Amino acid sequence: MSDSEVREFLALERVLTCATNGVRGWPHLMPLWFVTRPAGEGDGAGNEGDVAGGGEHIWAWTYAASQKVRNLERDTRATLQVEAGESYEELRGVMFECDVRVYRETADVAALGREIFKRYASPRGAPPVSELPEPVLSMIDAQAAKRVAMEFVQRRRATWDHRKLGGVY
Repeated sequence: MSDSEVREFLALERVLTCATNGVRGWPHLMPLWFVTRPAGEGDGAGNEGDVAGGGEHIWAWTYAASQKVRNLERDTRATLQVEAGESYEELRGVMFECDVRVYRETADVAALGREIFKRYASPRGAPPVSELPEPVLSMIDAQAAKRVAMEFVQRRRATWDHRKLGGVY
């Protein structure tokens, strides 16, 4: 996939699988909701490792006490995969090998939580909602104290789109 196709694909798809290195040497795979943000937004890092050549990084949040965070404290590398399609000729996806930065500041985690919930409150492919109901905002703020924000900085990417094969495998 081209950079623009990867951006469009990530804007449409809703769940990524995050693989971290488990303590016993086995991959630890977990689904995450995510958003993309311009590189350097909230991290001071510049454009290295962007998602699709357009300067974006993938961001997600999770519980601070989760196994994936403990794994990232030992080894800051993760592999992400976003995929779609059911039959062979429809399969498409992207895999990212990433370095992960973990942020613990409650205000930053809450801001990311609001961004994620705005995205997932709208239908697939639609722009994020502009406002969240007060009960949702209160829930996010309460959750933020228990969570961390994760920024995934791409080091390598692989993509596939079997729809482009034209039935020739």
